[in-house]
Amino acid sequence: MIPPVHTALFPFLDPENIINIAGPWALLVVCLIVFAETGLLVGFVLPGDTLLVITGLLTFSGTMTDPPAGIQIPIYLVCLAIAFAAFLGGEVGYLIGHRAGPRIFERKESGLFSRENVDRTNRFFERFGPFAIIAARFVPIVRTFAPVAAGVGHMNYRRYSLFNAIGALIWGAGLTFFGFLLGFVPPIADFVKNYIDVILIIAVVVAIVPTAFHTIQSFRKAKKARLAGAPTTATGSLALDLDDDGAPKA
Repeated sequence: MIPPVHTALFPFLDPENIINIAGPWALLVVCLIVFAETGLLVGFVLPGDTLLVITGLLTFSGTMTDPPAGIQIPIYLVCLAIAFAAFLGGEVGYLIGHRAGPRIFERKESGLFSRENVDRTNRFFERFGPFAIIAARFVPIVRTFAPVAAGVGHMNYRRYSLFNAIGALIWGAGLTFFGFLLGFVPPIADFVKNYIDVILIIAVVVAIVPTAFHTIQSFRKAKKARLAGAPTTATGSLALDLDDDGAPKA
């Protein structure tokens, strides 16, 4: 039997605490966290990848062990719920960018919600095209701003929604199911259980350090620009140069 996953250093990120506190609503809490990653522009502080894997492992211990000790919901329902939450988050992020993106980002010279972060995500789009919507799910920071950048650039909505759905399924359901499969390999499952503190620390550091670095850099660049009297970039420069199919124009 695989004991419940436990961590003491980050109680608010401890899946066991989520289950104990939320009870039958534990899956809903996980889905809300996943939704917030791309729907509420706060994904850069959430170790979502780790949470999905642990949720899958807890689903295994809740449905495949006796006595159950985890999420007692069939894995296919867990995967579908998380994938749907990820899809909704991406849709909301797109709408934010489409309707309010220029007003939000154009007035910010620095910080997380700055033109630089949108431009960085735009370059990601230019390199990978619509498939960036899928790839962005696995890239910290870009995962948060990709839906917004697609909305700001007025990417074809149907095209965007298609790739958003595919990405949500691969990332949300895929990583969760991967965690579930770990339950069938006791040594690996025990490693995750015993070293979950370390895993969470690494996940948080990986998410926060790049964000802090780019934030500091953007503050410095903004300060230099103000001292040099550099002109402000026009709002139109934020838009993605995409054709009707959502691919970058030549």
